[in-house]
Amino acid sequence: MSSKASNVEYSVDDKLPRHVAIIMDGNGRWAKKRLLNRVKGHEKGVEAVRRIVEACRELHISVLTLYAFSTENWQRPQSEVKALMGLLKRFLVEETPELSKNNIRLNVIGQLHRLPEDVRATIDQVREATAVNSGMLLNLALSYGGRTEITDMVRAVAVKVASGDIAPEDIDESVVADHLYTAGIQDPDLMIRTSGEMRISNFLLWQLAYSEIFVTPTLWPDFTREEFLTILQDYQRRDRRFGRVS
Repeated sequence: MSSKASNVEYSVDDKLPRHVAIIMDGNGRWAKKRLLNRVKGHEKGVEAVRRIVEACRELHISVLTLYAFSTENWQRPQSEVKALMGLLKRFLVEETPELSKNNIRLNVIGQLHRLPEDVRATIDQVREATAVNSGMLLNLALSYGGRTEITDMVRAVAVKVASGDIAPEDIDESVVADHLYTAGIQDPDLMIRTSGEMRISNFLLWQLAYSEIFVTPTLWPDFTREEFLTILQDYQRRDRRFGRVS
């Protein structure tokens, strides 16, 4: 089958990524270019989130992971952090009916204990409301850092080694994966970063080992369904060898 958006035609086949991860970068620069407050950029970015979630659902992509707030973002001005937390809470509440309607389950990874209590309560409510949905997983990385995730994993495994539940010689990649925040979720096939920055910014450091990477100069609020489909076409043309000969 195919999906059309403007002049972009996208053929859906077995090379469609199962898991797409996105670093949603550029909200602040989008606002600055328009002489607006940075929060206005974040508000506009929510519209792009809705567009891409809808596109992934329609294309039957199983998992969409969005880097929404990093551990480093806590260092931003408190006024901006507070506005972001309020925007996140409002988004979750407003989107719950759509998530349920479209059979999308919400998951959140990161140091959730650092989030405000009301935001954590809202996350719990939405996760519970969407728990039975099976069509797609919307995975939000909140208060997330890849190094922190790996550090937490090491601690968890060390506790089990100390208690005798795991022998050191039995620690392999599967044991590591089972103790990451993303346990049970397949690694991303494709990682997209908007705004043109050529780095992964402490995002899914273990999980991105063999992901295809695409960087676009487009600022996140301007990221369209059409560009997303074009990137998926580029992904389909890539030869993923995983270290083997094609």
